[in-house]
Amino acid sequence: MTTIKCPQCGGPSLWDESNKARPFCCDRCKLIDLGAWASESYQIPVQPSDEAYEDYSSSYDASGLPANATKH
Repeated sequence: MTTIKCPQCGGPSLWDESNKARPFCCDRCKLIDLGAWASESYQIPVQPSDEAYEDYSSSYDASGLPANATKH
C-alpha cells in the first residue's frame, strides 16, 4: 500500500480506498483543512485590474496626503 504525506500535519497518510479521509491521515486533519477554506485562510493571490477601480476616486486633503477613496 502507498503512503503519502498528509497535507495538513505532514504525517503518513494511507493512499487507499479504505482511508475515507484521503489525502489526509484522519478526519481531524480533513476538518481542519475544511475550516481553513471556510474561514478564507487560503486565498489565491490576484492582481486587481484597473477596471476594479473605475468606480472609485481619491483626492488629497489640505496637507497633500491621500484622502479616503469614494465610491461613485
